[in-house]
Amino acid sequence: MDLSRSGKESGDVAIPVREVKSSRSGKGTTAPPMPTTIRLGQGPSPAAGWGRGVGIIDLILRICAITATLAAAAVMGTTDQTLPFFTQFFQFQASYDDFPTFTFFLAGNAITCAYLVLSLPFSIVSIVRPHVIGARMLLLIFDTIALALTMSAASAAAAIVYLAHNGNPGTNWPALCQQFNEFCPRVSGAVVGSFLAVLILVVLVILSAAALRRI
Repeated sequence: MDLSRSGKESGDVAIPVREVKSSRSGKGTTAPPMPTTIRLGQGPSPAAGWGRGVGIIDLILRICAITATLAAAAVMGTTDQTLPFFTQFFQFQASYDDFPTFTFFLAGNAITCAYLVLSLPFSIVSIVRPHVIGARMLLLIFDTIALALTMSAASAAAAIVYLAHNGNPGTNWPALCQQFNEFCPRVSGAVVGSFLAVLILVVLVILSAAALRRI
C-alpha cells in the first residue's frame, strides 16, 4: 500500500520483482520474496510546472515595472524649463518642485521602484520553490500597496497635466503649456510611464492571487 501510494504521488511506476534464494545443498528454507521497485521515470508535477511558469512571468514583469517607474521618476525629477525672456522683477521658470503634486509623484514612483528591486529575490524564490506560500503571499500584499501608491501618484499628476495643457476658463487659469512647450511633454511622458507601471502591477497582483489559488 505504501509503495503504490508513493508511486502515484511521484509519478513512478512500481514493478514488484521477486528475489528467490535457493540453498546449495537443496536443504533449508527458501527466503521470502523481497519486493523491489524499478523506477521507470519521474515526471514533474503539473502544479509545480505551472507555478514555476507564473514565477518566470512575474520576474519579467517586475523588471519591466522597475524600468517604467525609474524612467517616470527620472524624467519628472529632471524636468525644468526657463523661458528666454524675463522682466526686471520676474523670471519665467517652471520646475517639477513648483507643484507639490509632481513632488508626490516623484516620491511615489521612487518608492515603488525601490520596493520592486527589493522584491526580486522573493520572485526568484517563487521560481525555485513554487510551492512556498509565504513568499507569494508577501508579494501579493506589498504589490497591492505599491499599486495603490503608484495609482494615486499618477492620477494626481495626470490632473495637473490636464490643467497645464487645457487650463480652466471658469477660474481664469491659462494653459501653462502654451508658453512652456518643453516642460509639458516631459511631465506628460512621465505620467504615461507611471500608468504603464500601474498596469503591470495590476497584472502582478492577479498573477500572485492565481498562483496562491493553485498552490
